[in-house]
Amino acid sequence: MTVFQEFDQLLPWRTVLGNVRYALERGKSMPRRDAEGVARRWLERVGLKNFADAFPHTLSGGMKQRVAIARAFSLEPALLLMDEPFAALDALTRRQMQDELLKLCEETGNTALFVTHGIDEAIRVGTRILALTPHPGRLAAIFDVPPDTRARGTAGFAELERQIQETVFSAPELGHV
Repeated sequence: MTVFQEFDQLLPWRTVLGNVRYALERGKSMPRRDAEGVARRWLERVGLKNFADAFPHTLSGGMKQRVAIARAFSLEPALLLMDEPFAALDALTRRQMQDELLKLCEETGNTALFVTHGIDEAIRVGTRILALTPHPGRLAAIFDVPPDTRARGTAGFAELERQIQETVFSAPELGHV
């Protein structure tokens, strides 16, 4: 299952509940009644239970991403691919969504492959970072992220950020040694 950065990943003619329920009916062949119960539980988990009957065009960008995340997690995928899902969000909403993603992954045990261009975001949401070189994106290094380095402003965060920047921007593909 994939969560993209675009907000237009929801079916506009379906309600919030309908979008999550549809994925369960089609993706897991779940009967409508069962799918509705699961969908409602996921909407509650992402803080949208009061918006179950709303249509996507009435939601903010962050709310649309919450629906997409609820839909993805409801399918219980072995691996959840998240392609810059918070890129178009404002800083405050992005931070809230990062916190929510961490909480959901911890609660469910799901694994997410999170693609981002932001080193700080990678440190914030990652447990392992695969740093790629710019053009042509090749693996530069792998970094493990200890839980105590996730908070911006800590010495551990700053040191890991420095190591990643140094590794990526000194790659031979950029003409640096």
